Amino acid sequence: MPTTLDAPIVAVTVYPHQARITRKGTAAPGTGDLLAVTGLPLELLADSVRVGGHGPATIAGVEVRVDREAEPDGATVRELRTRRRAARGALDEATDALSVTGARARLLEKLSERSAAAFAKSLANGTAQPARVTEVADALTGQLTAVLAERRTLAERHERLTEELAAAERALQAVGAAEAGDTTTVLIEVTRDDPSAVIDIEVSYVVTSASWESAYDVRLTEGELALTWHGMITQRSGEDWPECDLALSTARPANTVTVPDLQPWYLDRVRPVPSRSASRAAESAPYGAALPQAPGAVRHATATVEQGPAAATYRPARPVAVASDGSAHRGLLAELSLGVTLDHLAAPVADDSVYLRAVATNRSEHALPRGKASVFHGTEFVGTTRLAPWAPGEEVELALGVDDRIRVKRELVKRTAGKSSLSGTRKREAAYRITVGNHGRRTATVTVLDQIPVSRDGDIVVRDVRATPDPVDDGESGELGELRWRLELAPGTSEEISFGFRVDAAKGVEVGNWRE
Repeated sequence: MPTTLDAPIVAVTVYPHQARITRKGTAAPGTGDLLAVTGLPLELLADSVRVGGHGPATIAGVEVRVDREAEPDGATVRELRTRRRAARGALDEATDALSVTGARARLLEKLSERSAAAFAKSLANGTAQPARVTEVADALTGQLTAVLAERRTLAERHERLTEELAAAERALQAVGAAEAGDTTTVLIEVTRDDPSAVIDIEVSYVVTSASWESAYDVRLTEGELALTWHGMITQRSGEDWPECDLALSTARPANTVTVPDLQPWYLDRVRPVPSRSASRAAESAPYGAALPQAPGAVRHATATVEQGPAAATYRPARPVAVASDGSAHRGLLAELSLGVTLDHLAAPVADDSVYLRAVATNRSEHALPRGKASVFHGTEFVGTTRLAPWAPGEEVELALGVDDRIRVKRELVKRTAGKSSLSGTRKREAAYRITVGNHGRRTATVTVLDQIPVSRDGDIVVRDVRATPDPVDDGESGELGELRWRLELAPGTSEEISFGFRVDAAKGVEVGNWRE
């Protein structure tokens, strides 16, 4: 008979999608040559189990065994345990499926963004056919719509299964039978050199129902931008992690604040809508730039870090216990002061808000992973955004929320439509006025975006484009119809922008997608 070895959890290393657990125990003299570490999670990866230790002995063999739950007495308890087992299995499947659909959605969104910009340039210079662009766009849109719908359905199912599992656990607790269940045992065969010696045994294994992700607080105070980086840890491995040596590794073993992004405004002739059948046929020491501390301000203990060749491992200063209930547990990793340049951006053709924007430089040695960021102006919460992976020394543009002290107004000041009596060409003219005012106490740099239409048909021509003041020429935006102005506004001042254009359409051609 094996001797049960008391081996509590002493260390946990959490990776983005799994975790390695380390347990340690002491085999006293006379405990026998076969030791058992029992009660381990059923979901641990058997191939990941490693056994080591210290002392005058040899590890002769290691076996991983599943211990099935004994059939309990009473039909009610058996039914409740069956419900719990089914709910736990279904919840694990739903969690995996939700992760997969999330990755697919992010891939399709990125692919759509990149293909939109590429096709826009191709259409502008005539190297792409509109029909092909429409076909690809419809395909991407359809796939993304389906994936997002699937993700919503899975999220609802995940929430329902979580409630079912919790209900089963509560019911089992009510009858005093909540702790039983299938578990894993690691059997360790030991050959002792000295029967009277004490042997220290270390067992490690990997579980998959554990992860961590980054969360940030971005705080703007008196022109200084500070970033606080937290690691959010969750796990459903079936065993609670006590306060121990916890490490977060970036290695990967085997209403949002968003600045408006203008899409090109294309003009095309109105075409008959194809029938449904036709359309189907066509288809170790902390480092980094520390936050400046005001006199008397409290300090926060940040994590220590160990840099590897391609990843970093962070150890939070404060021990964190992580329950196996899927709830998020926060560990402070770093506080950074960022080099920053502030300006404002307005796109009144899409939104009458003016956004405060920061071009920030990561002056630390931390490679910051992707994560959700909460944005604050001083102590006021203004919204959330998403940070993309951010390398040391890299500049990143951050949206810091709406600044109501900068106001923008866009007006249609001219609209005409006519027809040439000789050629039959239809002519349309439009002119706009944009007024930008600075009601703050500091000079503001404001970038204003607008657009003129881009024709996708040779019989539709955009002419007589005029603008005062002249837009900024960056060499690319003009191809896509984008106009960009950069204004310097002193406190209490305003400035006007005016622009206009004419559109000529050949005889018998009706212009589609016209807007004012």
